[in-house]
Amino acid sequence: MDRRLLDLLCCPETRQPLALMSGEELDALNRAIAAGQVQRSDGAPQTEGWREGLITADRRRAYRVDDGIPVLLAEEGIATAQVAGLA
Repeated sequence: MDRRLLDLLCCPETRQPLALMSGEELDALNRAIAAGQVQRSDGAPQTEGWREGLITADRRRAYRVDDGIPVLLAEEGIATAQVAGLA
């Protein structure tokens, strides 16, 4: 993801700055998704793993990135408290 774009992005709910998730964070999230333990903010289960993601400065919310495009929809965000190793 382009660093200039990343510097402009913020969480749609809290307005906190966002950072790219590390490989370890993505691995933890994808393990939880595979185990069926992750729900999006709208209550729907997250069934597909992420290749790339953004996380808020306080590490409480995460958003996926699809093909380099951040999906910053509040209802599709994930509360990281659901994922061991993220919260």
